[in-house]
Amino acid sequence: MGPASSGSPSLLPFSGIPEADALLAADPMALLIGFVLDQQVPLEWAFSSPLELRRRIGTLDPVRIAEMDPQALEAAFRQRPMLHRFPGAMARRVQELAAVLVRDYGGDPTRIWHEAGSGEELHRRLRALPGIGEMKAGTLVAVLAKRLGVRPAGWEAVVPDHPTLGDVDSDEARRAYQAFKRARKAELRAGADKVGGG
Repeated sequence: MGPASSGSPSLLPFSGIPEADALLAADPMALLIGFVLDQQVPLEWAFSSPLELRRRIGTLDPVRIAEMDPQALEAAFRQRPMLHRFPGAMARRVQELAAVLVRDYGGDPTRIWHEAGSGEELHRRLRALPGIGEMKAGTLVAVLAKRLGVRPAGWEAVVPDHPTLGDVDSDEARRAYQAFKRARKAELRAGADKVGGG
C-alpha cells in the first residue's frame, strides 16, 4: 500500500476504469454514490456505476437527483447493464442520499467534511447519510484523509486499524486490498464454523 497522499489525486483507482476513477476524485457526489453502492456487488462494479449513472441521467447534481421522478431514476438503474444487483433499492437509496444532502448541506457534499470540526464529527456526519454505516464512514474518513488531504483534528482515531480503500492508490494496491478482504472474510467464516461446530 502506498503512502498517504499530500494533495488531491487525479483519480481514485477503485473501479479500474480511468474515466470512472477520475470522476470519483473530481466529484464528491460520485464518491458518495460509489460508497452507497458498494454492497453485495464487486468493488469495481460499485465504483464504476456513478460514471454510468451520469451518462444515463445527465448529472450527478444532488438537487437534480433529489427532484427526479423516482421511476425514471429506477429505470436508469435497471437499464442494461444494471448499475447494481438490487437496482430498485439502490435507486431509492441514492435518491435518499441526494435528498439529505439538499436538506442538510444545501446540495454541497463537500460541506460534510469542510464544516466538520473534528474527525469524530466528520465520522458522525457520514454515518448519518443513507447507505453509509459505521464501517463505510470510517473508510470514507480514511479516503478523505489519506487520498484527498482532508484531515480534521483527530481523524486518525476514527479510521479502521486495518487496510481500507484509503490505502488504495493504484490498481495493484486495489488488488492487494481485495486479497486482504477475501482472506479476512475466510478467517471470519472459519471462526464462525469453529464456534458453530462446538
